[in-house]
Parts: sequence; C-alpha cells; structure tokens
Amino acid sequence: MTQLSQFVLVTGMTGAGRGSAAKVLEKLGYYVIDNIPPELLPGAVETIGKSDEIEKLAVVVDARSRGFFAGLVDALESLRDSGVNPRILYLEASDEVLVRRQEAARRPHPLSHEGRLMDGFDRERELLRDIRGMADIVVDTTTLNVHQLGQRVHAAFEDADSGMRASVMSFGFKYGIPIDADMVADLRFLPNPYWIEQLRPLSGLDEPVREYVLRQPRAEEFLEQYEKLVALLTGGYLNEDKHFLTIAIGCTGGRHRSVAMSEAFADRLRAQGVRTLVVHRDLGRE
Repeated sequence: MTQLSQFVLVTGMTGAGRGSAAKVLEKLGYYVIDNIPPELLPGAVETIGKSDEIEKLAVVVDARSRGFFAGLVDALESLRDSGVNPRILYLEASDEVLVRRQEAARRPHPLSHEGRLMDGFDRERELLRDIRGMADIVVDTTTLNVHQLGQRVHAAFEDADSGMRASVMSFGFKYGIPIDADMVADLRFLPNPYWIEQLRPLSGLDEPVREYVLRQPRAEEFLEQYEKLVALLTGGYLNEDKHFLTIAIGCTGGRHRSVAMSEAFADRLRAQGVRTLVVHRDLGRE
C-alpha cells in the first residue's frame, strides 16, 4: 500500500506540545500533515505513500477534529489491516499547566462549548482515553520546556529503525512519579548525600557526590541487576515494535542519588549500543 519507511501519529491534549513535536519531526525529514479528519487518514497515507519523494510521514490528529475524532481507532485498524502500522506519540501534561498554557495562548478549547476551560479538558481526556492506551510513546510535558520536548522527540524518532533507544530520567519522589515512565526504580535505599554538609549544595553531576553514591555497597549491585532486567525486556519490546523506553530513577529530591545513578546507568546502556538520552527532571528545583 505504501513506500513509507516511517509513519508517526501525533496526538494528545491541547496545550501539551503537539505543534512543537510536529516541528521537530519535520526537521527530522518527516512530511507533516496537521489536523486531518481521521476518516481521511487511510486515503492520505495511501496517496502520500506512492510518492518517490516522501519516505517519512507524521500526522497530527487531535480534538480539533471534534466529532470526526471518534473514527480514529477505526482508521488505525484499517491502516493496520493494510499493512501500515504507525507509531503513536501521545503528549499530555497536568491540568494546571494545560490551563495556564491555553490561557497564555488566548484561544478557546475546541471542546469547551463556551463553558469552562476545564470542561473542555475533561471532555478531551475522555475522548482520548482509548488512543492513549494504544500509544507507543507517552510524553508528559508538564515540566518540559520546548527544547527539552524537542530532545525527547528527537531521541525517540531519529533513525527509528536502529534498534532500542532509551531515555533515562532522574526525578524526586516528593515531586511525583513521572507518568510517562515505562520503568521506575527507587534509590531511596541508598544513603542520602544531602545529610553530608559538604555534599548538600552539590548535585549528582559533581564528582564528589557521584563517587559517594557509586561506592555504596548496593549501588553497583543495583546497576548490574537493573541492566540485566532492561536487557531481558529489550527483546520483547522490539518484537512488539516498541523502540523507545523511558526509565525513571528516583530519590527523595531528585538532586543527588538519582542524578548520579541515572548518569551511571545511561553509560551502561550506551556500552550495550542503546542510544540513550539523560533527563534530570527535578535537578533545578529547590
């Protein structure tokens, strides 16, 4: 049906960064279609897929389609029946952040129906529930700026056939567990450098903290065992056509232990040939 080598469907909540993600994909060589009614999707993919000039396609489908959006699941099933299996990128953020972004943009929500802005977001979450469950990659943009989102999208879709790629994210449990993580590790079993006066103002990126954390008796054992676990899962993920894995490594505040161990674990993944991005979600927080 198509000569496309890559096909990405971008969707998610209004204000979560769909447009920014689409711009990154365009820079990666994707031909981008924004806001197409789902029932037109199979025909558009077939037409574009016949072009000798277009190898990679990204399509943004979201709540702006309003009543048409309900046909998205059927459109995806039709595509898969014809041998086309798009990767689905789903973007979301907290209600507070979505409201703030939408108010800053001074645009009404497409589903608010002249009511409260939150009414629109509530309807949108319900409308997107099934497609979120089908997503290959879920990115929570609550704490991400446009450049950090670009890094995540770039890491996920550049050279998408080159095997497994990973994002290792340090975080602080007191700020909440990342909702877009595939795996979560809790490092609060290790001694906390925060209670050592000379280490407190430093972070896990500084050598004294890194050395302190990594020399703890259980630190090396954790890295070895967690590396084996990821290796065990990688084959299964690839068989299911899942090429991007988000691993969240947390401690209390996301400044010392999780940062040092995320960097160390990323080094191990890279040594295995896994293209790995490191994100320190809470490092800049007080």
